[in-house]
Amino acid sequence: MKETEFNLLDEPWIRVLDMQNSIQEVSLKELLLRAHTFRAFAGELPTQDAAVLRVALALLHAVFSRTDETGIGDPPEDEDEAIQLWQRIWDAGKLPEKPLNDYFVKWHERFWLFHPERPFYQVSGLSCGTEYDSAKLNGALSESGNKLRLFAEYTGNQKTHLTYAQAARWLLYVNGYDDTSAKPTKEGKAANGKMPSPGVGWLGKLGLVWIIGETVFETLMRNLLLVNQGEISEHELPVWERSEVPAGERVQIPPPENLSELYTIQSRRLLLFREDALVTGYRLLGGEFFDREKTAFFEPMTVWYGKTDKTGTIYAPRRHDASVQMWREFSRYFCMTGSENSVPGVIQWNRQLMRAGCIPKQSLMNVQIASVQYGDKDFFVKHIFSDQLQLHLSLLSELGAAWRQYIQDEIELCGKAAQLLSYLARDLFLASGGDTEKTADSMNSAKEQLYFAFDIPFRRWLSRIEADSDHVTLQKEWRKEAKRITKQIGQEMVNQAGEPAIIGRTVTEKDIKKHYSAPKAWGIFLASLRKLYQTGGEQIQ
Repeated sequence: MKETEFNLLDEPWIRVLDMQNSIQEVSLKELLLRAHTFRAFAGELPTQDAAVLRVALALLHAVFSRTDETGIGDPPEDEDEAIQLWQRIWDAGKLPEKPLNDYFVKWHERFWLFHPERPFYQVSGLSCGTEYDSAKLNGALSESGNKLRLFAEYTGNQKTHLTYAQAARWLLYVNGYDDTSAKPTKEGKAANGKMPSPGVGWLGKLGLVWIIGETVFETLMRNLLLVNQGEISEHELPVWERSEVPAGERVQIPPPENLSELYTIQSRRLLLFREDALVTGYRLLGGEFFDREKTAFFEPMTVWYGKTDKTGTIYAPRRHDASVQMWREFSRYFCMTGSENSVPGVIQWNRQLMRAGCIPKQSLMNVQIASVQYGDKDFFVKHIFSDQLQLHLSLLSELGAAWRQYIQDEIELCGKAAQLLSYLARDLFLASGGDTEKTADSMNSAKEQLYFAFDIPFRRWLSRIEADSDHVTLQKEWRKEAKRITKQIGQEMVNQAGEPAIIGRTVTEKDIKKHYSAPKAWGIFLASLRKLYQTGGEQIQ
């Protein structure tokens, strides 16, 4: 085998969907120069797409921090110039060739997947660390030596051997999302004593958020923050440009101060093993990490949560909850209340572009989220999930502020409707002979059933709203639908309760006797539902 092999700028390895909805593998160079001809990223997992997207963005940030779209002009010096540069590229409808080709030539040697000194995203000659086979590298499997999937997506040789293209994609993935199962080495302990835990990979610590465009070009541009936190970066430094390969085990570093460095942080030290032109496994160590609470909103692709202590309020990236649909947390993504910085940076950026007239207010915005959910102490991957929400960009305008509140009000009403349905489920459970100590399961199941029934209708309703839409008409429309759905599910629950629930029974709770029956529970439920869904005293039919 050749020592130097498979250059990621030249060889196809990134999966994309073309305009005929067929999946292709393309090189990094082709991805960028032909981004306008591809519909979307099409990796094995949405989380993998996010990892690849960030590498592509890191390269673009490095390019446009040093030149303009002509490849011979100066880079932007202030916020206005940065937005003007962004708009010129956007209006051209494709990424400029000269500055990108110049960059590809200059840094070509740093993109070899296999290289005797600088293999991409790896540490040459890594001699210690935890060894895994390719089934662990493959994020669609996430297997370890003592935890195998019964129904795997890959079998036989496909599990234990990856092509170079597959290995390149999963190399980025493992660096970003690796769990905490790898132990520190004896050599590291001997040299440093007790070693700190780097936690999961940086992307695994985030509640990932990004914008999906109509093409890969639009996706790249909508997430290309040439202004971040009111500043433009003059010193972008993606990992492949570093003079020395980062190789230390479990190294705590200051938070990166440029997006290229942040997007390519080496959360793990890896070295791929290969045999007969296939990757068979890899060696891994903990890599670089930093205090996530000190990112100060610099990371633009995440939601946040705030916690208050004696020193004030501290914000940190917040992981997504797989059990909660994205629309139910609308305010976390779009409501500019309090500190506007709590809104994900990519959404703030698109709002800024709209305000500057770069993107029409009438445009639709598709917001994607994805996350890895880990098991106990982040020691293993439980599952991976994603969600997407579509809404009109005008809702982020000043005029859309009222609608953002109206939408949040309706989401809160959905929660109250779910609570009412859970009370009905509890009462029916007790009326039919259920144990008073075991009502939680039936209540939670009722809530989940209603949220599932609300899901598609609410998304459809949300996608129709523009900043100047008549809120009275649309609000009544949704409340009528929400009331109908809730009542229908409640009726089904009563019908399924059976004859014992109709007669009911008397239960003693805290020395108080209370009679539960289906007719009584249904009457209370209907009265509460009528009261919930009314507007200004007007009953929603």
